Amino acid sequence: MTATPDSSDPQLHPAEPHHSGIGSRLNWLRAGVLGANDGIVSTAGIVVGVAAATMDRGPIFTAGIAGLAAGALSMAVGEYVSVSTQRDTEKALLKKERGELTTQPDAEFEELTALYEAKGLSAATARTVAQELTDHDAFAAHIDAELGIDPEELTNPWQAAFSSAIAFTVGAILPLLAILLPPPPVRIPITFVAVLTALAFTGWASARLGGANVARAIQRVVIGGALAMLITFGIGHLVGGAVG
Repeated sequence: MTATPDSSDPQLHPAEPHHSGIGSRLNWLRAGVLGANDGIVSTAGIVVGVAAATMDRGPIFTAGIAGLAAGALSMAVGEYVSVSTQRDTEKALLKKERGELTTQPDAEFEELTALYEAKGLSAATARTVAQELTDHDAFAAHIDAELGIDPEELTNPWQAAFSSAIAFTVGAILPLLAILLPPPPVRIPITFVAVLTALAFTGWASARLGGANVARAIQRVVIGGALAMLITFGIGHLVGGAVG
């Protein structure tokens, strides 16, 4: 007699993520893609705007490097502050939950039972599940059901800061090279093509990582990037003409 396969076996669903940290890794990948996208668009806007005002490589290079450095540092500081706040909040919630389990275990048990009832279990089954999980590891049971926090995978502000800065820098290098390397007459057209191609790739990557519509994601980032460059080109042309 052939054994019935266990549908919960991860090997039967190789395309589905089963590792507990997969969501966290996907979030970091999305953040990296978005950071690179920001680097591409913001730096392209700066260098195209300056190139519309002057043909000299010096001012373009200076503005591009300054924009790259400022953007990378801004991304790093912003991510560090944001993730530090999130981490502090997570640690405070974990401390609070541990204290409540020590001072009022009965009330916490009833709360856990109610949570499983709210998920659709009958009162008897919810109480049984809550009791078994409490006997095994009460703290783990509560932080999973109530908070959805894994204490072994708390967000790391330094990792977030460095990842964002690096992603932004990688993205910013492309428009900087595209505007500096070609001869003056074709700098801006080549930069437009290079930037929009790169944005199409980041749109595709972000859509694939998030399971979203690829065509719509590409359209959004490409149109947004094109508008940013057109606007900064117009501003640079007008300001350059007025100052000159």
